Parts: sequence; C-alpha cells; structure tokens
Amino acid sequence: MPAYKDKAKGTWYASFYYEDWTGKKVKKMKRGFPTKREALEWERTFLQQQTADLEMTFENFVAVYVADMKGRIKENTWGTKEHILYKKLVPYFGKRKMCDIHSKEVIAWQNEMLGYRDKNGKPYSPVYLKTLHNQELLCKGWFLPSNTYDCGSFVVN
Repeated sequence: MPAYKDKAKGTWYASFYYEDWTGKKVKKMKRGFPTKREALEWERTFLQQQTADLEMTFENFVAVYVADMKGRIKENTWGTKEHILYKKLVPYFGKRKMCDIHSKEVIAWQNEMLGYRDKNGKPYSPVYLKTLHNQELLCKGWFLPSNTYDCGSFVVN
C-alpha cells in the first residue's frame, strides 16, 4: 500500500483500511514519518500484528502476545514471564520470522540455555530451566506450522 507525502510538513504518512476482529472495515492513519520507507514499514508491521501473520518477526509477535496476555496474568507471574520473554527469548529469536522457527531452532536455544554458566561457573537451576521451557507454550495455538513444544524439555544430566 502506498505512503503519502504531507507537503505542508514535509513528512510522510500511512493511510489504509483494514478489517478489525469484528469484520468491520476501519481506516487507520499515522503521520509524521521522516521517510516513505518508515511509513510503509509501520503500516506493514501494523497489518501483520492485526492478522497474526506468520511472516511477522518473533519480536513483533511478542508485542501482540504482550498486548493480549498482560491483563490476564497476575502481576508477579507477568514479571517472570516478561523477564524471560525480553531477556531470553527475544534476543535469540527476535529478528526471525515466526514461520522460520521450528523445533530445530528451539532445541538450539535450549542447548544454549543448558550450556550457560554465570561468572562463578554455575548453570541455571533445573527449576529455572523448566520455567524457561514452559514459556514455549506461548507459541502453542498461535498459528505456528509445527508445535515447537514437541521438541522436548530441558534434560539436565
């Protein structure tokens, strides 16, 4: 879809229609982008988040997930989940498209978490590893082509 130049202000804006969750057509507009590319990128990201498109990045998926789930979870539980999302999952999967995340990638991430040692040489505890693994359920039911939860849990020797 096109982006438009606001000649008076010298900035770009995105203006388009999309279908909301009720099936009603809604007009969306956002102004003030310095470049046409930024306006188009914002529009593309917005539309992906509205449709839960598998072409969206994991980072964008997390933004949708947070918007949907934050109010449904107790504050303390959310704090733990948020830490794991933004400190463990997004740094690893953030720029990958959802359609490109498969069991193989999840197992590689698990192996990285299993191999982690802090400055004293201590690994993550089995309980923490289980907590990390349980966050993978966030992908369950979010239209992934394969269930990444099938890759198994952390096995600590």
